[in-house]
Amino acid sequence: MRRSAVGRGAYALARVAVIVRAPAGWLWWSGLLAAGIGVLVPGLTGRGIGVPAGVALGIVAAFVVFAVRRRRYAALADEASRAGKAVILQDRAVTLRLWRRAHRWWLLLAFPAAVGSSFALPAAGGLLMAGAALGLWGKALWLGRWERERDALLWVRTEAAGRGGAAGKAVRGYVTTGTAAGDAAPGGARGRRGAARPAGTGAGRR
Repeated sequence: MRRSAVGRGAYALARVAVIVRAPAGWLWWSGLLAAGIGVLVPGLTGRGIGVPAGVALGIVAAFVVFAVRRRRYAALADEASRAGKAVILQDRAVTLRLWRRAHRWWLLLAFPAAVGSSFALPAAGGLLMAGAALGLWGKALWLGRWERERDALLWVRTEAAGRGGAAGKAVRGYVTTGTAAGDAAPGGARGRRGAARPAGTGAGRR
């Protein structure tokens, strides 16, 4: 892991794992609701085909979402630099809110699309969404395992992550802090309130 700071001057950082899991909760609960509504719709294929097909699609979606860009995440993590003193650590709630605001239209459209698909394959669209959520949670847990093994948290510059996600083309590298930095636990889950900040990092909160 390189120890030099990335760039100079103040810049904001968001947790990589928090960005990854940002849509998971919404996809999970909306997907289950859409699947529940879909079960009430006979559909063209009937529930006997639609529900098993939806389960299969959900399993495939979970594995695909979990696997996509994993090599890039791993490469960025292994080449991460130590965060400098002039950084602002974005709170977990702020990261979630900004991500969902930026993607609100496709989040809002996904639910009616899943319900509408039930007229062809009952419950399939909702189960597909739920499977995608599981894949995102799985990837966040995988990142959390990396963070625990190395006793470091992964962060990405907010302006880069805003242009294609936490592993998009605009992201040139990650930076790390100690595990006490920020307000989210390894893997991006909600951490303890009032968590301590590592001495000497100069990292602030946004």
